[in-house]
Amino acid sequence: MFAETREFSATQFVKTRCTTDGTLSFWAWSGYLYSFMPNEPKRKLFQIVGISVGRCIDKGDGGWDFTSREVLLYLDPETGEMIRHWQNPWTGEMLPVVHVANSPIQGTFRHNIPAEVEGDTATFIFDLFGHYPNPLADDPKFAEYCDRPMYNSVELFKLAVPIADLEDPKATTVSKLVLSWNRVGPWLPWMKMGQREGNLIYSAAGKKVKDFNALPEILKKEIETRVPMFKDAPSEKIEGEEMTSWQYFKLHFDAYQQGATFPIPTLSK
Repeated sequence: MFAETREFSATQFVKTRCTTDGTLSFWAWSGYLYSFMPNEPKRKLFQIVGISVGRCIDKGDGGWDFTSREVLLYLDPETGEMIRHWQNPWTGEMLPVVHVANSPIQGTFRHNIPAEVEGDTATFIFDLFGHYPNPLADDPKFAEYCDRPMYNSVELFKLAVPIADLEDPKATTVSKLVLSWNRVGPWLPWMKMGQREGNLIYSAAGKKVKDFNALPEILKKEIETRVPMFKDAPSEKIEGEEMTSWQYFKLHFDAYQQGATFPIPTLSK
């Protein structure tokens, strides 16, 4: 039997994504990053491990602002160890690895959100398609780092949570969240793939964790030593554009060319 579709309020979804009392919420995930090229077998390029630290702010009218920061590390695919430089298997060039440190990532929750309900579990499903001008396409100096004029990607999320927590008026967050994340997107600019055909496929699973100390050690060490602001989420929405990996690369291109270690240290909020 197929699952039933039910709608949940924005406040109930806030329990899934964050908490309803304004405290921090941490998601953690891990998986692998593969290449997907015409006429070539897949390559397992990296092990990946990431976190999102988020906060939801009650607007008092049934709506909620959402603020967050994300870190994703590209690790050795076999050992899981931190790597700072990567030899491109197609070009042979040794390149700095630009680990993800995006801030802010934010939005608003206001309307009811559907979920697939089966037994005691609700699964929120989000199929998100990105299609907009590539931030690197308008500058010839990025020709070797930009494979197409339009950025195209798809991200597929499934968030499974207990229905009882959503319906409990005393619960400020869900007691358990199981996350599935898959993404198909273009070559990362730091891979310096030029106009080669192909895509990257991300396959990961994760969960909501209690606090920063419950994160994987490799993430905690990297955040504490290089980007401690990523232990927290903004207390309110920040004006301006959200940060993406392409904009981050553009912002720190000079450091990349100089062989800097990423993520670039960030101390202030």
